[in-house]
Amino acid sequence: MEMAVQPVKPLYCKRTLSEHTGLRIRPFIGHFDPSMLRCQGFVRDTIMPSMAASSGYSRRRPRRSLIPKTKGSTPKGFAPRPQVETSTQKKDQSEARNKGEENPDGSLMLSSSEFTNKQSINDSRTAVLDSASSVSSNSTARRIDLLDEAEEESYSKEGLDQKVNSEAAIGIDENDEFGDKVCANMQTLSVVDGFEGSVSSEIDERSNRISIKGEASSVEDDEDVEIGAVAEIDVDITEKEETLDLEERKRMLEDLAQENFEKGTKVFTFPSTVKPDETIEIFLNRSLSGLKDEREVLIKGAFNGWRWKFFTERLQKTELKGDWWSCQLYVYKQAYRIDFVFFNGANVYENNDLKDFFLPVEGTMDEKAFEDFLLEEKRKELERVAAEEAERERRAEEQRKEEEERAAREADRAQAKVEVKKKQEAFQRMKNLARDSLENVWHIEPSLFKGGDRIRLYYNRSSRPLQHSTEIWIHGGHNIWSEGLSIVSRLSPSEKRDGDWWYADVVVPDQARVIDWVFADGPPQQAKVYDNNNREDFHATVPKCMSEELFWVEEEHRIFRKLQEERRLKEQAAREKAEKMARMKAETKERTMKRFLLSQKHIVYTDPLEVRAGSTVRVLYNPSNTVLNGKPEVWIRCSFNRWTYQNGPLPPQKMVKEENGSHLEATVKVPMDAYMMDFVFSEREDGGIYDNRNGMDYHIPVSGGIVKEPPMHIVHVSVEMAPIAKVGGLGDVVTSLSRAVQDLGHTVDIILPKYDILNLSNVKDFHFRRSFAWGGMEIKVWFGKVEGLSVYFLEPLNGMFSVGCVYGRHNDAERFGFFCHAALEFLLQSGSRPDILHCHDWSSAPVAWLFKENYLQYGLSNARVVFTIHNLEFGIHQIGRAMQAADMATTVSHTYSREVSGNPAISPHLYKFHGILNGIDPDIWDPCNDQYIPVPYTPENVVEGKRAAKEALQQKLGLKRSDEPLVGIITRLTVQKGIHLIKHAIGRTLERNGQVVLLGSAPDPRIQNDFVNLKNELQSSHNNSARLCLTYDEPLSHLIYAGADMILVPSIFEPCGLTQLIAMRYGSIPVVRRTGGLYDTVFDVDNDKERARAVGLEPNGFSFDGADTSGVDYALNRAITAWYDAREWFNSLYRRVMEQDWSWNRPALDYLELYHSARK
Repeated sequence: MEMAVQPVKPLYCKRTLSEHTGLRIRPFIGHFDPSMLRCQGFVRDTIMPSMAASSGYSRRRPRRSLIPKTKGSTPKGFAPRPQVETSTQKKDQSEARNKGEENPDGSLMLSSSEFTNKQSINDSRTAVLDSASSVSSNSTARRIDLLDEAEEESYSKEGLDQKVNSEAAIGIDENDEFGDKVCANMQTLSVVDGFEGSVSSEIDERSNRISIKGEASSVEDDEDVEIGAVAEIDVDITEKEETLDLEERKRMLEDLAQENFEKGTKVFTFPSTVKPDETIEIFLNRSLSGLKDEREVLIKGAFNGWRWKFFTERLQKTELKGDWWSCQLYVYKQAYRIDFVFFNGANVYENNDLKDFFLPVEGTMDEKAFEDFLLEEKRKELERVAAEEAERERRAEEQRKEEEERAAREADRAQAKVEVKKKQEAFQRMKNLARDSLENVWHIEPSLFKGGDRIRLYYNRSSRPLQHSTEIWIHGGHNIWSEGLSIVSRLSPSEKRDGDWWYADVVVPDQARVIDWVFADGPPQQAKVYDNNNREDFHATVPKCMSEELFWVEEEHRIFRKLQEERRLKEQAAREKAEKMARMKAETKERTMKRFLLSQKHIVYTDPLEVRAGSTVRVLYNPSNTVLNGKPEVWIRCSFNRWTYQNGPLPPQKMVKEENGSHLEATVKVPMDAYMMDFVFSEREDGGIYDNRNGMDYHIPVSGGIVKEPPMHIVHVSVEMAPIAKVGGLGDVVTSLSRAVQDLGHTVDIILPKYDILNLSNVKDFHFRRSFAWGGMEIKVWFGKVEGLSVYFLEPLNGMFSVGCVYGRHNDAERFGFFCHAALEFLLQSGSRPDILHCHDWSSAPVAWLFKENYLQYGLSNARVVFTIHNLEFGIHQIGRAMQAADMATTVSHTYSREVSGNPAISPHLYKFHGILNGIDPDIWDPCNDQYIPVPYTPENVVEGKRAAKEALQQKLGLKRSDEPLVGIITRLTVQKGIHLIKHAIGRTLERNGQVVLLGSAPDPRIQNDFVNLKNELQSSHNNSARLCLTYDEPLSHLIYAGADMILVPSIFEPCGLTQLIAMRYGSIPVVRRTGGLYDTVFDVDNDKERARAVGLEPNGFSFDGADTSGVDYALNRAITAWYDAREWFNSLYRRVMEQDWSWNRPALDYLELYHSARK
């Protein structure tokens, strides 16, 4: 009887043999024959496994080294891992960095031709080692043939069609990455001639000894054997081959070392061809180097031109003949070269005669690819840092909120205790008034009741205040009216006959200890006659209420919960409001940036409009609007980061005609480390005529890059600053422009005289900083924060700024000249090195020429001067000198710059003279957060908000509360402001049944008296429709901006004007004369549609030309008629002007462009 014998456990499993042994074991499927267990005369030997290397150096399995063991502590078969940086290494790295970039002509490039004798290299190069001797390729082929014969013999006896790979039979894995193969492989090993015969005979001997027998119906997995599989395996191979291989390699390296020594080559590597993601060994002949007398030999270096992965390793003395030292080094995947020097661990170096050593790495990486890799790594690092910072901020915010909530809870608990104590005191006082009933006035049935019960309260109106009332109502509460009005019911006549009794059924509140009430002749809000018990109200105790102690405990908890809920709702409302405001600001900034990018679309723009780092964009250019109009060719010259990009500008590119368009186009790849695109255009590849935007060049910001624009340091020298020393618009501009530029990431400081009239309540952290001497005088320097800005206050001890005013002294020019010189001296002595000095108007104009004459060559050479003219009406001599000395000059609107371009102080310098509109501070002028108006509003509820503000304005000034068009006028009463037009507009508005409110005063007493007389006349004739407030009143100005339907600005000239901008911020429609900044900001709804569209806006007001009354009538009549006849359209105009951005968002970008141009 035959039976299959099943082995207790499989003959092979992964625990028994390594998965890389190379054995191919074939499973047996079927009946088991005991004869299969017989072996025919094989010698038990050991099988040497092959090693498969992984791509991760740090995860490699130990393998037998191809190099003789060095006299060191490194375990056999291991390459030292790249070391984590230590303090010693960091010092070495810094020294290595100082060695600079490679010298293409001088660096020692280590290659096989320099390490070995070229005449001894076999034509078939190896991947592991350039052979040091002449090796016949036939010997290698012969070994492979012998292995094939051994394989065929082992399987032919059983007649199998399939055979196990001969390489696997002796331990070769075709998937092995590295060359640790036992048998010959043409690609991975060269064999020394002297060992050819012995190796071949050894293979023959082993081939004759190997016998594997077995029957199989099928061949399954090469790795695993099912239970019942049978194989007869030779597992005992002598160690002789291993010994021979080590001796063979040792002789090869000895030959290689000897040949390099004879050539005088002090360094070679093994393998000679360096490839990425492999381990190499670097050899140094100490006796040929500058370290021949040193006991310690170390190598330090880095990859890719000393730029990446610095390392320091200790070399060990080898067993090779001669004074050869070596260490192993892992070559990273991203390496394209290795740079290194040798040293003794201190200050003795072998650095190839100051040229350093370097090894080329044969892989896919090159310098450009490595640059891209570094940029990508930097991007990932920035993302990681940003994520970590965001997480830290989130945790800090959570902790802050927890602390605030904890403090708020404690405050609410304390407040609850205070309120309970007050209630207890009040309760005690009222307790004496509370009773069960009042004879012949009121009583309650039943007499015993508790909270939640329904009771009937009777009232006898006889001889009471309500005895003649047709209706009687009870208005009640409980616990000394703690919850307000909680009981309201109408009383009904009772059938009681002993008086005029009425009753009402009411429910006693649950927590009531005392019921409080009065009687009235009607429901709440309608009653006129009350019976309130002679102003003491009626009070009844609740007989079956909870204990007093428990009541007050619960009352305290109830008050605490109420305070908590009120606080939660308040915080939620504040949070929602803040989020809404932040969202609105972000949307406004986004629209403004889009306008900024489109502002030159008639000349140049990009597709897509927003340029992102790492993307490819089209640059579209229309030469017809430039100096290149009509040129047959146009070339673009492009670079990045304001022409400072490390790889320099791109090659000139010829632009081609846009398909189906009027522009020329070129394609540009934007690198990841770009934050700005820069370009100019020319008529030829080699230049010729350029379009460089009048010296400003064209710039387009790049978002999403890994490099941010370096911040500039701007210093404003000014004699005014809002709100601490404000006289006119100059103070507003200095503060608001500085805040806007600072918000864009730049550093801004302000230097101001320390007046004795400073409003120090608006200065935070005000303190004395230092003193310095100049001009034979001590000057104190004070410091403080104003609106988040750093301000330095200069105080000369001669008291020239302690005169009770900013302007108005006979020696103003002398005082401000001294201040300007002192400001520059302060910057010099304090070691400050600003990039931009920005001075304003005639009062700080001396900064421009004093800097050029005294400080440009003496310590402040980094600075450039920008000068801004706010009003050309004063100080023309100082303005002329500043225009000559400044690097760039501006005025406060484009139109005003054209209007004054013919002035002799300006005309010689038009090439550096630019118009940049002023803006307003949206945080100061904000109808959503304005304490001076009754209802906060946004564009969404502007109609309701302005209606409430108009009613409040009418009530405040005693005007008739009616729905009529209201014209506001907020101005200084000077000839410049068009006072004759203002008078006419007041009369015209009253004729059209409108209302007028004027706020302002005149510095000229004659003009002031003239308007006082007009005020008196209007009080007599139009007291319900006109008010002239001839003074300065900041709160009233906010209410007028919000409550007016229209704001009139009929200036004869206006450099910029802020009144029309603030008016639009509050949804009031500007009616203006077309001059200066008024023309640049107000676009007539009937006549300026195309002009508005060209700058990305919609029409927003009414305007007129000329300086006569007919012009005012033309604009004002259209505005008032639209208010009467097209109210819905007029309401939509409110919303439109509110949504337009007249803040410093756009002007700040223009000023930054100017600052950069000044520094170019």
